[in-house]
Amino acid sequence: MAHEPLRSDEFSGPLKRLVVVVLVLLLIGVFILWRIDSPRVERFRTAVIDKVVPNFSWAMAPVTGAANVVSDFQSYQKIYAQNQELRRELQQMKSWREAALQLEQENARLLDLNNVRLDPRLTYITGVVLADSGSPYRQSVLLNVGARDGILDGWAAMDGIGLVGRVSGVGERTSRVLMLTDVASRVPVSIQPSGQRGLIVGDNTLAPPIDFIENNDLVRPGDRVVTNGDGDVFPADILIGHIAIAPGGRMRVRLAADYERLEFLRVLRNYGSERISDPGRLVLPAEPVNAPETEASANE
Repeated sequence: MAHEPLRSDEFSGPLKRLVVVVLVLLLIGVFILWRIDSPRVERFRTAVIDKVVPNFSWAMAPVTGAANVVSDFQSYQKIYAQNQELRRELQQMKSWREAALQLEQENARLLDLNNVRLDPRLTYITGVVLADSGSPYRQSVLLNVGARDGILDGWAAMDGIGLVGRVSGVGERTSRVLMLTDVASRVPVSIQPSGQRGLIVGDNTLAPPIDFIENNDLVRPGDRVVTNGDGDVFPADILIGHIAIAPGGRMRVRLAADYERLEFLRVLRNYGSERISDPGRLVLPAEPVNAPETEASANE
């Protein structure tokens, strides 16, 4: 009778169980050994650690690397969260910075309105800009002061730093200020320190040209431009801006007033000048009343 060959699974099963039992007993023995509180056992544990652990440093390298990776990932998460928080705080700081700059500029304008020194004969009233009706064809703003406040046509208006324009149209509670940048604006000026005279012509830009200068060679970029009082339209010596040279070589005036942020305007009461009841007289002088009588006497 032939014998059947032995199968490998008949030995592997009991061998596996034996290995598991030995490992369990070994681990229990190590656990008990590590829990024994005795000087001899402590010295034995120390000797085992000194002999075994250094020789198994290569085996601990992957574990240490994995632990470092986990630690680095947690650190990156914290850094990302902190970065997002810093971004939000930076955005808030930017908004606060803009608000602070606006308040600073408004404060500076208010201080200028209080500290600008003008002719002591001039008085003023400060109005709030209600609306800006600037367009390609007309540059003007609307103030909340009018006839009830004693405002008259032709009075000069400034923002506390420089001249902005003149009153052109007065209502009971509001008035309109035609700005220097308007194409209908013509302002006689004086250039300091040379004393040259000229005429600022509005062209709907923030740097209107200056024409009819007596001697261009005496004018330099940066020279101050002020009103000269000709025509009794504007009081004399009100700052308008400074001379600048355009790329084409034409002289222009860089206006001192902040036209982009007009919130308050000071209207100068100039009772010493001629009162203008008709805005058209700012361009064309009135015809003399005695002209017919003069012609009649000449014919006789």
